[in-house]
Amino acid sequence: MTTPNICILIAIIAYLLLVVGIGIYFANRNKSVSDFYLGGRKLGPLVTAMSAEASDMSSWLLMGLPGVAYATGIADAAWTAIGLAVGTYVNWLIVAKRLRKYSEIAGNATTVPEFFSNRFHDKRHILSAIAALVIIVFFVPYTASGFSACGKLFASLFDVDYHTAMIISAIVIVLYTAIGGFLAASTSDFMQSIVMTIALVVILGFGTITAGGVDSVIDNAKSLPGYFDLTHVFSDGKAADYGALTIFSTLAWGLGYFGMPHILLRFMAIENSKKLKMSRRIATVWVVISLAVAVIIGVIGNCMSANGSLIKLKDSETIIVEISKLISSHGIAAALIAGVILAGILAATMSTADSQLLAASSSASKDILTDFFGLKISEKTSMIFARITVVVISIISVVIAWDPDSSVFQIVSFAWAGFGAAFGPVVLFALFWKRSNKAGALAGMLSGGIMVFTWKFLVRPLGGAFDIYELLPAFIVACIFMVVVSLLTEKPDPEIIKEFETAKKACNE
Repeated sequence: MTTPNICILIAIIAYLLLVVGIGIYFANRNKSVSDFYLGGRKLGPLVTAMSAEASDMSSWLLMGLPGVAYATGIADAAWTAIGLAVGTYVNWLIVAKRLRKYSEIAGNATTVPEFFSNRFHDKRHILSAIAALVIIVFFVPYTASGFSACGKLFASLFDVDYHTAMIISAIVIVLYTAIGGFLAASTSDFMQSIVMTIALVVILGFGTITAGGVDSVIDNAKSLPGYFDLTHVFSDGKAADYGALTIFSTLAWGLGYFGMPHILLRFMAIENSKKLKMSRRIATVWVVISLAVAVIIGVIGNCMSANGSLIKLKDSETIIVEISKLISSHGIAAALIAGVILAGILAATMSTADSQLLAASSSASKDILTDFFGLKISEKTSMIFARITVVVISIISVVIAWDPDSSVFQIVSFAWAGFGAAFGPVVLFALFWKRSNKAGALAGMLSGGIMVFTWKFLVRPLGGAFDIYELLPAFIVACIFMVVVSLLTEKPDPEIIKEFETAKKACNE
């Protein structure tokens, strides 16, 4: 192993030890299952903001998004980023405080599925069980994409076996998540957001200089047909149309935020809802800057390949890895910096994977076994079972990620659509429409989830006007079903209306 690789490895190992240490530190602070899954609602505004966005961005911020920009130009990546930035702000603005208040009023719910059942007084917990199944169905492959990203990273860096690298990475993530729970995941996510920021800034600066400056980057982008255009993409050496319908459907990425369990949990966990405005500002600024820089890095990388300073990439999602390798060749100090950058990719991956594991674990153990099937187990046994569930779900994710050719961006895109369509409309109507009821919520959740699969695999392949992101039509269908079924079935009982008005009043205080 070369000296630069040794330095990179040292930096990455130090980072991994740090996150495991965080898990151990918070292990004794989990006195109950509620603490393990929601941290006792004690998150501060800064940790809430940064852990929410770090868990949101995942490995695609440092791999998927720059990779798309590198290969096809700015249109697809930029419109995706704009949709996400707007979605981030609106989610914090209208959902965060309301959900924090309402989840506590509605039986002090500690998971999103439990909130659904409590909100609609679903005593049989059918809503929470189905919501839990939705989480498992979409989060397991989402987590798998994170494990895959780690495997690609180490395989590319150290020429090691992809599967070995992926398994080791998964073990570390599982270790600190299973030990420390929500508080460990949130604290490590906060730290990981800082590492991700450093990685983006360093790559941006080094890449621009190596590419020959800003003018060279722009000139290269303009020389490629459709590359530097928001209404075209660069494909097979020519410009392909990126029309209004495609733009609209790409912007629909922002709708996904309303249904993301790992982000909604951060809203539910903040200690002081009055500080959510501060969290919103921090989160929005960080997301806008990070997304913009990630897209620009893709454009810079293409210029670096054009001038010969970077090899032409077979896998565009490894762009930051390859640029980091260039940085590491400039001495020991530079190699350590490169190690921090690559730890940033790990951070992006781990910050999402840990939150997803907790959400999927809570769904399997609490929402299905404890609530739906009514198993009566002690608090200590519940904690043990919660940790075992994290391990089991991780093993399944590793199996799914076994193919090294899987696309991080594509897997994330599908899972994002699933949550956005199945949960987004239910969350919004549950929070803001008192006439919504259990039947409507069930219909909205099922129709949204089913339509994602239907549109993705049956309708979208038809092409033409049907070639739009599955989240948009599925979200619309779920809203229609939620409203129509609610109106056609019995009105909510007075006690549900009273809770709704209490939550609404609490939000206005």
